[in-house]
Amino acid sequence: MFVFWGDGSQEAKDLINSIIVRSTENFNWTFIFILAVVFYVYWTEIHKKNYEVIWAGLALYGVHWLYEILNAVIAHVAGYPLWAVSNESTTFILLIGVCWELSMMFSLAGIISFKMLPKDRTVRYFAKNGRKGISCKLAGAISMALLFALVESFLAGTSNHSFIWVYKWWGVLPVFITTYIPFFLASNYVPDMAPKTRKRFLAGIWGLDALLLVILIPLGII
Repeated sequence: MFVFWGDGSQEAKDLINSIIVRSTENFNWTFIFILAVVFYVYWTEIHKKNYEVIWAGLALYGVHWLYEILNAVIAHVAGYPLWAVSNESTTFILLIGVCWELSMMFSLAGIISFKMLPKDRTVRYFAKNGRKGISCKLAGAISMALLFALVESFLAGTSNHSFIWVYKWWGVLPVFITTYIPFFLASNYVPDMAPKTRKRFLAGIWGLDALLLVILIPLGII
């Protein structure tokens, strides 16, 4: 049921080799419904002027796209990505490691994580007897990262191969540390940055994502 590491099997390699990126073969109307839900969430928060929530969502989603682009580049250079999604598990594959449904979920993940923080985001857990404790934002990021890593472990074990890991050294632990913790650190910390710093971060990450996509997709690299 749960898979914790890639197995390096020929089956996994064959599954990745069969992936058709940006094919409309499995396309259906759930694509539009999911997009409508995401628009509703973001515009509701904008209408309420909850701009911190928007920054959180955009911060994580921008980092997510950078990771997905890098994963696709790894696939082009090394032959296989660190992670991939199967044709059978989705209506539309954006890049080799991310499908439409997964990407839209990540567009909301930062909002969810930020909303789960206490109203007073200066709170520190286990801070007593002279100990500084741990920031609620850091604790929240680690907790969400662990949850997402375990969910990915479950997806890697599904019969339709929702997630595919090839490399034997890649699995739950490196996903947790190198991928999901940075994702949720972005969503939990960026909203409280100084305005100029926050603006630079968001403009930088989204500008880099856009530049890489515009260059690498036409070249057939990702």
